[in-house]
Amino acid sequence: MKQAIIQRIFLGIVMITAVIILNFFLLHAAPGDVVDAMLAEGGGGDPELAARLRASYGLDEATHIQLIKYLGQVFRGNLGYSFYYDQSVTELLLGHLPTTLMLTISALVLAVVFGTLFGVYAALKPKGIFSNFVTVLSLFGYATPVFWLGMIILLVFALYLPLFPAFGIRSLPEPEHAVGRILDIIHHLVLPTFTLAILYLASYSRISRASMLDVLGSDYIRTARAKGLSETKVIFKHALKNAAMPVVTLAGLQLAQVFSGAILVETVFSLPGVGPLLYESIVRRDFPVILGVLFGAASTTIIANIITDLIYKYMDPRIQSIT
Repeated sequence: MKQAIIQRIFLGIVMITAVIILNFFLLHAAPGDVVDAMLAEGGGGDPELAARLRASYGLDEATHIQLIKYLGQVFRGNLGYSFYYDQSVTELLLGHLPTTLMLTISALVLAVVFGTLFGVYAALKPKGIFSNFVTVLSLFGYATPVFWLGMIILLVFALYLPLFPAFGIRSLPEPEHAVGRILDIIHHLVLPTFTLAILYLASYSRISRASMLDVLGSDYIRTARAKGLSETKVIFKHALKNAAMPVVTLAGLQLAQVFSGAILVETVFSLPGVGPLLYESIVRRDFPVILGVLFGAASTTIIANIITDLIYKYMDPRIQSIT
């Protein structure tokens, strides 16, 4: 078990390194850099000024030399320095990451829990109205762009029915007490979390419904019912544990996708998360910040996959090793 985990971590490091190298070359292959963005914002500049700026930032060196230096920084725990914000990339990410993590984790938990419950209830009555509702909800979730849904929810619940704040993560002035500040943050996160969760809730409900229907037709479920066990024990003690396996797999694989969706939702609701930071960095060609965000996304995905394997091991003892 420990050897398998170490092996997965080693492969994860190799994969992250490959992602960094690929993103580095793709960004440097794109036209323009941070100097061009700075000069454009300042109304222009002569070639001599541009050359001095590129030399001060190390952008005049060969691409492979810049890559080697950057990899050396990353392996030492340094994600570089932002050209535009004049600040450490690590400090920038740590300042914006909490909002993104709160949004991503809360939306994912909400989608998994309620999506699984919806799927289980729909499987118990596969031809009922609620089962058809789950099917329609799944189609809606698959087809709806997250930014469009966010704008609709923003218009309805923040403008026409002003029940929730339209933007930001905190009220001004902030509540005096700690409990009040926590409740204020939750109040601001309701609409973004609901926007992000409803799309993935559709996927989990559909998959859990199909998995539960398959499990309910198994021999051991018929045996459990023949022994006289209550329907509640049959569903939640015997069937749900096996039916939840595909949901766990999907949640681990979709974490990066949820993270990407959170970036779009943050832009719609003007949350001070990684989304607006990434957008501004792309516009200004601030490559260290872009690479730092992509590094964080890749690391999160790989860690989530390792955790998913461990949860699989816990839920199904027949799995003897992590492959």
